[in-house]
Amino acid sequence: MRGCNQLGRGGKYIIGIAVLFLLVGYLNSPAMAAPFELPDINLSVAEGSEGPEGVSQTLQLLALLTVLSLAPGILILLTSFTRIVVVLSFLRSALATQQMPPNQVLIGLALFLTFFVMAPTWKDVNANALQPYMRGEMGYEEAFERAMSPVRTFMFKQTREKDLALFVELSDMERPQTYRDIPNYVLIPAFTISELKTAFQIGFMLFVPFLVIDMIVSSALMSMGMLMLPPMMISLPFKILLFVLVDGWNLVIHSLILSFR
Repeated sequence: MRGCNQLGRGGKYIIGIAVLFLLVGYLNSPAMAAPFELPDINLSVAEGSEGPEGVSQTLQLLALLTVLSLAPGILILLTSFTRIVVVLSFLRSALATQQMPPNQVLIGLALFLTFFVMAPTWKDVNANALQPYMRGEMGYEEAFERAMSPVRTFMFKQTREKDLALFVELSDMERPQTYRDIPNYVLIPAFTISELKTAFQIGFMLFVPFLVIDMIVSSALMSMGMLMLPPMMISLPFKILLFVLVDGWNLVIHSLILSFR
């Protein structure tokens, strides 16, 4: 028996050494020794053709790069994103849940709600500007004007006349007769501050019921002499319970979507 055990152990050692030699031989084989070739990636700007065409192509490329670099700002300032994300931030502050929901969740929800609200506008942009431009039926200037038309319509609908008049006055331009006479650099900041004002109004309405809960809890604790107990610790479960019982997320999102119509 003792000889069999020694033979078994010796067999294991021999098998292990054989596997090791096979692995080393495979790694040193020509197939493994051949270097791994990476694809060549070459980013270069070739000399453009002389004349207006070459200059025009260069300017179009610069314009495209500029639009891509400004895409986050365009998404924030020309869409419903500002109002939605500010209201959701107010809601989290009113609940006093610190980082719950996390920032990533709030921003992700705000993005998809923005896609939902802006879907009809972006469909018009795609049908009337992007697709004809891709088919070569119009130039980029006409495509840009057609693309901005539904976006401007959306922004004018959400912009207060008082805010619009403020930037018209600050720009020292002549009094516009129609909406077409108002340039984008006047419309965009007016739209932004209108969105902020609306978001703050909705945020105030969100704070009121939770503020009432805080006042009731604070008064109850003071009447019982529990001055050392933080009222926020006691009121937080009641806030969450109230928010869940009234289906708060449904109400907030429903009110947000209807505020754009």
